[in-house]
Formats: sequence, C-alpha cells, structure tokens
Amino acid sequence: MRMDEVREKAKKLGLKTARMKKEDLIRAVQAAEGNYPCFGTVSDGNCDQTGCCWMDDCLDR
Repeated sequence: MRMDEVREKAKKLGLKTARMKKEDLIRAVQAAEGNYPCFGTVSDGNCDQTGCCWMDDCLDR
C-alpha cells in the first residue's frame, strides 16, 4: 500500500500522520482498529495474522 493510502486510512481513524514513518503509521492504524500492532516485526517470514490487510506489504519487507 502506498504511503498516501496509509495516511488516508489513518486520517479516517482520527490519527495524526505528520512525520511518521510508514511502518509506525501502519502500527498505529493496526492498534486503532483493535488489532495487534505487529507490522514489520516478523523475523522468520511466518505470520499467523491471515486476515490482515497489511500482510503482503509486511512480508515483502
């Protein structure tokens, strides 16, 4: 997902997006949605969050 799309999603949730790295902003969105803020933290390439909309971006890192 492009950064402008991430920012748009964050703003809809009432989050401030200024000066945030993409990874941090996605984690903030995950938390605001009531999900575990885990974007980019998987070290072995295995993720059990199969319904996550960020999975493709996360595992491509």
